[in-house]
Amino acid sequence: MPRWRTTFARLRRRIPVSLGAKLVAILTGVALLGAGAVTLLLALVITPGFDQLEQAAVEGHVERTRAALTEYASKVEASVRDYGDWSESYDYMGAPNKAFEEDSFATSAMINLGVNGMAYVTPQGKVVIARWLDIDSGRDVPAMRSRMLEAIGRIDLATALAGDNSASFYVRLGDQIAAIGIAQVRRTDGTGEPRGHVVMARLLSSKQLSTLLQVKAALDVPHPVPDATVTRHEYSQMVAVPILGPGGVPVASATYSVSRDLSALGRNMLLFAVGGTVLLLLVVMAVLSLMIARLVLRPLHRVERHMGLVRSSGDLLPLTEKSRRDEIGSLVNSFNGMLSQLKDLREQVEAQSFKLGQSESAVAVMHNVRNALNPVSTVLSQGLAPVPVADRALVDRALAELADPEIPAVRRQKLAAFLAAAFASEAGAREERDGQMAIGRDALQNVLEIIGRQQEQAHERPPLDPCDVTDIVARNATIARYSGGSSIAFHFPSRAHWAIANRVLLSQVIGNLFANAAEAIAATGHESGSISVTIREHDGKVEIAIRDDGEGFDPEIAAKLFQRGFSTRESKMGGLGLHWCANSMIAMGGSLALRSDGRGTGARAVLTLQAADAAKAGIAA
Repeated sequence: MPRWRTTFARLRRRIPVSLGAKLVAILTGVALLGAGAVTLLLALVITPGFDQLEQAAVEGHVERTRAALTEYASKVEASVRDYGDWSESYDYMGAPNKAFEEDSFATSAMINLGVNGMAYVTPQGKVVIARWLDIDSGRDVPAMRSRMLEAIGRIDLATALAGDNSASFYVRLGDQIAAIGIAQVRRTDGTGEPRGHVVMARLLSSKQLSTLLQVKAALDVPHPVPDATVTRHEYSQMVAVPILGPGGVPVASATYSVSRDLSALGRNMLLFAVGGTVLLLLVVMAVLSLMIARLVLRPLHRVERHMGLVRSSGDLLPLTEKSRRDEIGSLVNSFNGMLSQLKDLREQVEAQSFKLGQSESAVAVMHNVRNALNPVSTVLSQGLAPVPVADRALVDRALAELADPEIPAVRRQKLAAFLAAAFASEAGAREERDGQMAIGRDALQNVLEIIGRQQEQAHERPPLDPCDVTDIVARNATIARYSGGSSIAFHFPSRAHWAIANRVLLSQVIGNLFANAAEAIAATGHESGSISVTIREHDGKVEIAIRDDGEGFDPEIAAKLFQRGFSTRESKMGGLGLHWCANSMIAMGGSLALRSDGRGTGARAVLTLQAADAAKAGIAA
């Protein structure tokens, strides 16, 4: 016998005979296959996605590092450009004098510029004057001066300028790195044949680099990398970005470590997803097993037990079972029908036995029983069968310039920094928009609360309870900031002030006053304005003063403002009306007053309510 047949025979012998065991085995196999397939699918979907996010994050770190280094060197270039395009520098290079040197190379001047070293160099490369200063101590450092002069001597300043009047890059001064800025010496208006160059230097330390990048960074001077490199470890990544010198040659590397939070998050998410899926499959398998046992196996066992009882006792009693419309119900009905037929056949056999004799009766009974059992076999076979289960234009222009291979490296770095800033601005705008949506949601909730309370208390006096006025002001200020076209700055206290009022009504009153103030600010034609709120407690009262810098109103019409339908503007925008606000304040035991010094001076709304502590004391008395 072939080996595969032997193996197949062994497997068949190990297959459970019981229907329940077979179903459990099938469900277990399906669950294992499903868990494996889901695990593979999640691994193929989640892991690459988080790897891409991690790669994007690293690229962002590299771009921010390059932008920070460019900005640091650009500040030195801006300072040296001011000295280069300066008539006094031009005159000095024509006729060096002591007064210029004492003034321009003074300690205070270099500290104000934020540079460590400065030198004037003739077109022939001769150093006219040079100084190196320790900014922290204010002392000269001759050794660093010598290193700076050696570095200047190695650089072709005209080539480094690349046709421009100023440039910036990094140089290595011994075991330190400095940002160098050079500029041609011309008159202030840019005229005149250049009489040499101004050179300024500013040291870049690991501490300064860490401050620029907002991460713990270090300068690797001995081992500069030619391009940005990333060395991945299990829980962190070591990033190295080249610091470029003259001609784009790296002179050092900026190195720092970045944690692999996204990879860890991806692994944890994969584990949680797989664990949750496996747990869900186990629960589903357990539920299916219970339901199969309850709906299929138990009824079959009852049928089997009843058949054994019929076989042992000979009584053809029907099986009593709850009525069901599924296959089990059909099986029970068929089984009871079979028993009824058997009972009828038995009675017929007994009647015929007396007439035909024992032998004939036996033959007839066997014949009839055999004929009657044929459909029973079919019915049972069928019954026992298993049941199946920024600005777009600027960004485009910057991208177009970056695509031009003839763009200088300095310009390319600036464009890269600009694009990075544009993308960061886009992210900030997106976050702002998210914040505005959340604020809109709060506003909608506030409106729904107002409507609900109005419906509940349409014919009742509003209940008064202690309310935090500061919290109500803050909520309405947040909503009002985005309710109009003008940019409005709000100022209000942070300390809680408690007053006796109906919180919903008071919120409506304050919101209406804020809306009126915003309309008044917009009416001035200004794009921005301010609303300030002050709250003070005195004599058992809480006084809320709302001031705006809007158009204001004439003091003579202050009393008319509370009349129904009266407005100071031809176009009245929304609101519940000052008439309703005044009546609501009276209903809460308070008052509302409006004041203004005239047109163009803004307006003040003063709300007065009973203080919460004073009210409690009055009730107790």
